[in-house]
Amino acid sequence: QKMKYATILATLFASANAFMAPTAPKASTSLNGYSDPGFCAGLPGALPPVGNFDPLNFLEGADDNKIRRFREAELTHGRVSMLAFIGFLVGEKVEGSSFLFDS
Repeated sequence: QKMKYATILATLFASANAFMAPTAPKASTSLNGYSDPGFCAGLPGALPPVGNFDPLNFLEGADDNKIRRFREAELTHGRVSMLAFIGFLVGEKVEGSSFLFDS
């Protein structure tokens, strides 16, 4: 009898929690430790062990707007390449053959 009431009470508390307003998560500052203000206009993205990765010196002499444009283009090209890869897999599944790997 007590176990039945304990189970019902626990279920009521768990279901009441579903109707509470969500609290905002605490902002993470983990990227702030890796952003170098002197590199890439202070944008996050320099990670250890590579650090400030610019092997072809594209950012040398670039102003803040150009650096932000490079970053935006990099993200856009990455997203387009991910969609192209998914499209390649879907086309291969639908047609049943691959124009690259069929011999």
